[in-house]
Amino acid sequence: MHPRFTISELEEHPLRQRLNNEFHARPPIPLQDAQLVSHLVFKRGRNSIAEERDNLTRLTQSQVCNAIESSDAHQMIDAGSFRLRWEMHTEFSSYTFFRPLPVGGVLDPDATAFDAVHPEWMSAIPGKLIVATHVELRSTDEISPDSVLAKLSPSGRQMVAAQVADGNAWVFTDFKIDNGFSRFLVLDTGMTQRQAGRTVQRLVEIETYRMMALLGLPVAKEVAGWLYSAEKQLADLMDHIGQAHTPEDERTVLASLSKLAAEVERSVARTTFRFGAANAYHGLVSQRIAELRETRIPGLPTIDEFMQRRLVPAMATCEAISRRQEELSGRVARNSQLLRTRVDIELERQNQELLSQMNRRARLQLRLQETVEGLSVVVLTYYGSQLVQYLAKGTKDLHHQSTDVITALSIPVIAGLVAWGTRRLRKKLAAEEGEAAQ
Repeated sequence: MHPRFTISELEEHPLRQRLNNEFHARPPIPLQDAQLVSHLVFKRGRNSIAEERDNLTRLTQSQVCNAIESSDAHQMIDAGSFRLRWEMHTEFSSYTFFRPLPVGGVLDPDATAFDAVHPEWMSAIPGKLIVATHVELRSTDEISPDSVLAKLSPSGRQMVAAQVADGNAWVFTDFKIDNGFSRFLVLDTGMTQRQAGRTVQRLVEIETYRMMALLGLPVAKEVAGWLYSAEKQLADLMDHIGQAHTPEDERTVLASLSKLAAEVERSVARTTFRFGAANAYHGLVSQRIAELRETRIPGLPTIDEFMQRRLVPAMATCEAISRRQEELSGRVARNSQLLRTRVDIELERQNQELLSQMNRRARLQLRLQETVEGLSVVVLTYYGSQLVQYLAKGTKDLHHQSTDVITALSIPVIAGLVAWGTRRLRKKLAAEEGEAAQ
């Protein structure tokens, strides 16, 4: 019987384990009883990743901590009095602190889940704070949904609320910032520990991705003013194209168009990532809201309705500005090509005129050449007859004819031979030129 084959004998792709671990990374943390979750998100700088890891190492060295899970992009730390989950994303890092609350106890408005962390460590976190939110998880035995609804004032803040997790929990928030934090209240009516963990994770991700998506709105507003002036400048340049009468005018307009094209492409390059990221974050917000499986509470908007009314118009603005930039870039390119075509046509016309002038000069040179050829025949005949005369004088003892008679008789013969030779040479040259042209 042949030996049993094992999978270890196959050559494994170097990324197989890493990709599979990434697929299972960042699972929701099971939550039970009353919990306070404080979620902080910092917009990272370019060179702050190593600084973040060093800061996390200092936290584990300053107190007794157990690393529940750890990788290059996320880390889970249990310090006893609190738990910390650190995650590194493309352009931000998140710190989520979990702290159990006493059942039935009243939560201090200034309390956080990281109260046990040394303030110096918190202030050493690199980056700029973009999201800070609290999620208070309570049972309906401690706080009833009706008591929360009874405290709502028609003239007070607009509350966003819904039943989630197939009716097993209630969520209340107003998405406003108090004492530096936005707040969610989650009332558990029958969720499992993992359901509670998933619900809390989705809420903090909604808040995170909402704020990250909104980073594109100030950029869109800034670009909108510049786009208006750029579109007006393009319209003015189109009027100048119609009024251009000389090549110099066209070259001036073309230079202005090239400068405008460079400005448009620079703006597109500067904003493409931000607008693309805003669109991606908006998609994540919509996905997380769908995963909550909201049920409407009469009289109060759901989280999805709130986002449709507040976030979607902002994202539509970013998309519209991005589309206007692309359209302006295309219009500038088309008009530049149109103007270049006009300039090329003008150059071709000038070249045709130059060729026509060259043809006229060539014909004039040909006539002059034909005239010169006639004079050349006369000159060559004269010199040929002189040679014949010298020969006749040298051989007068061998014949009895007069030298003048011999010279006179040679003139027609010499002239005919010279004319025939010149004409034959010209025909040969013309034939060679015709073959070369073909």
